[in-house]
Amino acid sequence: MLATLPLLKKTAFPPLTRGRIDTLQVNLGYRCNQSCLHCHVNAGPTRTEAMDADTVDLVLRFVDANPGIGTLDLTGGAPELNPHFRRLAGAARARGLRVIDRCNLTILSEPGQETLAAFLADQGIEVIASLPCYLEDNVNAQRGKGVFDASIAGLRQLNALGYGQPDTGLVLNLVYNPQGPSLPPPQDGLQAAYRTHLGEQFGIVFNDLFTLANMPIQRFGSTLLSKGQFNRYMDLLRSAHRDDNLDGVMCRSQLSVDWRGQLYDCDFNQMLDLPITDPAARPLHLRDVTAAALAGGRIAVAGHCYGCTAGQGSSCGGALS
Repeated sequence: MLATLPLLKKTAFPPLTRGRIDTLQVNLGYRCNQSCLHCHVNAGPTRTEAMDADTVDLVLRFVDANPGIGTLDLTGGAPELNPHFRRLAGAARARGLRVIDRCNLTILSEPGQETLAAFLADQGIEVIASLPCYLEDNVNAQRGKGVFDASIAGLRQLNALGYGQPDTGLVLNLVYNPQGPSLPPPQDGLQAAYRTHLGEQFGIVFNDLFTLANMPIQRFGSTLLSKGQFNRYMDLLRSAHRDDNLDGVMCRSQLSVDWRGQLYDCDFNQMLDLPITDPAARPLHLRDVTAAALAGGRIAVAGHCYGCTAGQGSSCGGALS
């Protein structure tokens, strides 16, 4: 795989400092039942990295010791494939935390996951589901043959349990990624199109749509390099940068934790191996710090950060403006 970090480090980005930490985003491992072209994790069925039971316990101790953290954001790979996913999610909900599951939808129909949707609903876990388009051909081209049908089946399963329905409190948000090296369209207009098409064609309802820019790292970045499109995409991101988006980027209020318990400013920095370090440049681990001690620290930035500030802006919660 072609590495993009040397090129990204040559690109200047405005300095950022960390604010108060209220979200812990935990990557439970890189194994996934899919291998999507846009994946910034390079996740797939053959990846073996997975958070173990001791590190899961450490996550819970960190949450207990840092009461300012109100949200636990679980990601992967497919986070549900980690054998400790349900224990961690359930323990966090029992502590009163908002828990997010970043779900690829097709995992709901995988063998051994027959009770997953019911577990999510019973625990009141918020689902952020990746559906990069509402058209079958586009989804299958990006994520693999049959993925669209399995995704629709997953959405119907979640709807039947109350997700996305009025007055249930079960939140179902969808995520859109562009098909290639382009910026996402305006979020509000695309959300309306998703809502109309999915409702009329499949009877599906959801709460909100988040638009995310594709990051020029890992599998997507390597594809850009191999096709000679990397520099053009970086020029697009830089030219669309808006300083107004800097205050809302996710790295200012959240920590990213990898499967080993090491700390990063965001999931993208995790995939580029840009950890948060101590004054001696040693990578920091969950056991080493408190959230309060990290406030005010310098965030590691490089060219990929323009993916979060271009146009409307892009973060784990969708457009910033």
